Amino acid sequence: MSVLRKWAREYDDDPSQSFPGKGQMKPEQLEIEKLRREVAKLKAERDILKKAAAYFARDAI
Repeated sequence: MSVLRKWAREYDDDPSQSFPGKGQMKPEQLEIEKLRREVAKLKAERDILKKAAAYFARDAI
């Protein structure tokens, strides 16, 4: 029963932000998701640059 009460309280506090999920996230969750995507993109770019540097360093020898 405590979960149901919590949901009802959240709905009473702010109906537009209650029951968040993939389709309706709280602003903090949206920011975290955006930052996670950015970190993943930057890691991929870094890995590509590492591979390119290793490739060109190999050819220089």
